[in-house]
Amino acid sequence: MLLSEVVDHTIKKLKAQTANVLTLTNLGLGGFAIIAGINGQLHLSLMLIFIAALADRFDGMAARKLQIESDLGKQLDSMSDIISFGVAPALLLYQGILNLFGFPGVFFTIFYIGCGAFRLARFNISENNGFFTGLPITAAGCLLTLSYLAIPYLPSFSFLFITLVLSLLMISTFTLKKV
Repeated sequence: MLLSEVVDHTIKKLKAQTANVLTLTNLGLGGFAIIAGINGQLHLSLMLIFIAALADRFDGMAARKLQIESDLGKQLDSMSDIISFGVAPALLLYQGILNLFGFPGVFFTIFYIGCGAFRLARFNISENNGFFTGLPITAAGCLLTLSYLAIPYLPSFSFLFITLVLSLLMISTFTLKKV
């Protein structure tokens, strides 16, 4: 009887941490993407950001399905998202093309990260009413990351514009229904 209680208790603890483990996987992948970008491995960085997006998608699904949503999980998710979909994509695009612009490239990179942080902070203090206010940072980060693939095909200044537009969309007040 004692062994079965220990097993039940262990299963409950593992279940309770499933979403957090996926969230930390998202963060770890974002960290690896940053390091890969710093080391000039931009295609690897791109791939890691997209895998982080999958982990981000599954952590929310797991939390809802297992009914283990928590304030800690919400905060941890936001901290992971600023790394994986704020810093990592901004650094990828900076390393890929924005560095050619000098100060404006640095400014737009930092502006994007700041807007992402603002958007996440606003989300964390708002009521969860089934709608997002502004473009979610995960979507913005994936679009910015995807734009890296267009570097050979678009004029270089267009990436300043793409970065600015995604930044402003994150802090805008339009609403999107959650899917």
